[in-house]
Order: sequence, then structure tokens, then C-alpha cells
Amino acid sequence: MDVRPFFDTERRELLQLLASLDAADWRRQTVCPGWSVHDIVAHITHDHLRRLSGLRDHHVSAGFETGEDLPAFLTRVNQEFVDTARRWSPVVLVDLLAHLGPQLDDVWAGLDLNSTAPVDVWWAEPSVLAPSWLDAAREFSELWIHQQQVRDAVHRPGADSGELVGAVVDTVIRGLPLTLSTYPAAPGTRVKVQVTGQASRTWLAHRDQERWLLQRTDEETKFDASVQLSADTLWRLGSRGISPQVAAARAVIDGDSQLGHAALRLLAVIR
Repeated sequence: MDVRPFFDTERRELLQLLASLDAADWRRQTVCPGWSVHDIVAHITHDHLRRLSGLRDHHVSAGFETGEDLPAFLTRVNQEFVDTARRWSPVVLVDLLAHLGPQLDDVWAGLDLNSTAPVDVWWAEPSVLAPSWLDAAREFSELWIHQQQVRDAVHRPGADSGELVGAVVDTVIRGLPLTLSTYPAAPGTRVKVQVTGQASRTWLAHRDQERWLLQRTDEETKFDASVQLSADTLWRLGSRGISPQVAAARAVIDGDSQLGHAALRLLAVIR
């Protein structure tokens, strides 16, 4: 999949949203614990700076502290940047995004999508360097989800066209094989996930002798467990905006209930 055409669209939607916010909006709390709208926008700015420094400039920054795993490392460095950026005005943050965004678009545009990225996508396949197309898709999805978290906080819908939401759905679902990997399923077991709404599509996870494999399929595919849920529920689940229990209450599960609930442990985004 190639999400690169969507980066500019997503950012234009974000900048239009931010231009409409007042001082009270910037202080509103978001679904990310302890983070306001200002903090989320600072974090998005950090993503741009980090990606330009690493992908374009090949700058090597300080790594893990003793005993840190990847989620702990990211939580620490993200919070460090947000703490610093609380001294900056909203205007400064918006100016930075408007300036850095097109530069980062150029970096993504110049990548060979089949090349190997310098990082893994741990929720898809840990400890294996990811293909650049998946790294880009992960980045786009995180930016879009953070924008939606801001929109939720200030009660402004938007940036929800079928093409943008579809790109996020097709990325988040890549976490399903690893999610199912701890479930004791026999070879040949099949889990169908049907996403409804403007980004409707159906995916099938199939267990072979060694691992779970994922592919797009049609609605009539045979299954051992089927999970039907909206795109909105899927991305909120993957980013832990809602819990698996809340997602289960919103979903329709058919077939093996335990297997269907196992699929709803899906996790696909790090804050």
C-alpha cells in the first residue's frame, strides 16, 4: 500500500482545524492521559522533527536507557519533548508544522517503498526491520489518529473521507496476525474481520503451520470466527482510545466467540 499521496491532505485538514481553535480549545484534555490539545500538536511536531532528522539527515540520537524496551523509550522521549514544547505558543507549533510538513512529504516521496526501513513496526512483526511502505503507513496512521484525538477533544468532526480512513484501516489491521499469535489455534483456522462504513472492506487472518497470515478477501469467505465492526471502532481500538471490552460491545461476533474476542485485543499504534 502507498499512503504517500495522503500526507498532504491530512496535514491541510489539521492546519485548517488548528487555525479555528481558541485559547480554551488548546487547553482541552484529550484521550491521551495527561496530554492537552497543545501537547498532542507538540507531539505531532516532534514526529516531524524526528523523522526528518533520522530519515533525511541520518542523525543518530541517544538510544535506550538501561532496562528500556521500545514502548518505554518512546513514552520517555515523547514526554520529554512535550514538556519542553509547553513553553511554546500555538502559533509557533502551527508554523513549525506548516514549514516541516512539505519537507517530510519530499522525504517520503523519494523512498523506494520496497526498501527496508531503519526501524521495525513492532505491532506487526517485532524485531524485524519493516518495509518502507509499512513504515510510511504506520506514520500516516499515527498522524491521522492524533488529529482525530484533537477533533474529539474540541468536538469538531472531519478529516474522515473514505480514502483517509481506508488507509488507516488497512494499516491498523496489520497488527492482527501478531495479536492472534498467542491464541492456541490449529493450522487452517480462519478469522474474518469485516469493517463497515465509508471504508468498508473485509480481511481474513489464516493460520498456517507456523504463523498467522493476512489478506484482503470478500464478504462470503468461510471462517471459524467473524468480527464485524465500524472503521471508527477499529482505529480507536488499535490506538487504545477504547478498550477491547468496549470494542466487543460495539462489534458483532459470529462463530468461535473466544477467537473473535482474541482478535479484539488488536493493538497497532504507539502514542
